[in-house]
Amino acid sequence: MDLDKLMSKHLSRYFDGSRTIPDETLQQLLKFLRSAPTSTNIQPNHFYVLSTREGKERLAANLGERFQDNAEKVLNASHTIILTTRADIPEHHLEAVFAKERADGRFADAAKQERWEFMTRDFLNLRRYGYKDEYHWMEKQTYMVMGLTMMAAAELGVEAMPLEGFDPVSVDKAFDIRATGYTTTVLLALGYPDEAKQYKTPVSRFAPERLFTFA
Repeated sequence: MDLDKLMSKHLSRYFDGSRTIPDETLQQLLKFLRSAPTSTNIQPNHFYVLSTREGKERLAANLGERFQDNAEKVLNASHTIILTTRADIPEHHLEAVFAKERADGRFADAAKQERWEFMTRDFLNLRRYGYKDEYHWMEKQTYMVMGLTMMAAAELGVEAMPLEGFDPVSVDKAFDIRATGYTTTVLLALGYPDEAKQYKTPVSRFAPERLFTFA
């Protein structure tokens, strides 16, 4: 990964609608997305991968009146991913996580798996009843997954643009998301930049002495 190049470029905000991500590259990216870590391996996400014109048009038409300027970005992107987060953690989801870990042999020692499950339940109860931030905590996992996926996209030569400019109620309704126990958190548009619309000016960031404290 060319870090100097990444640090000196603007986030792409406009895509070349004539270019499509090759399927092999897309599958690598989705494999990475699936493998991205979440706290306690809770995996609170479901991802809607929009590649067809119909899918992208449905999303673009349901961004909400205030966010229609993002419709062009969605339509010209090769793919747009709707990242959703569980509204809560029901017992059946937690049991599914544990069952998959056991099947995959995540812990070679059954006693360690048992301790892990106890610790996970204890931590989730802390979030649910102590901090009372269960959903907010899960959303943070979603953003962590997105950030890591953006880095993977850059490594694969794909531009990734996060979008928070949308009405989640409208998007949830358009894709019948809430009926599944999830809700839309953020969108991630993927593709190749429209070079004619790229910003060429310097990237503006605070100086290091304002940003870093060393102890």
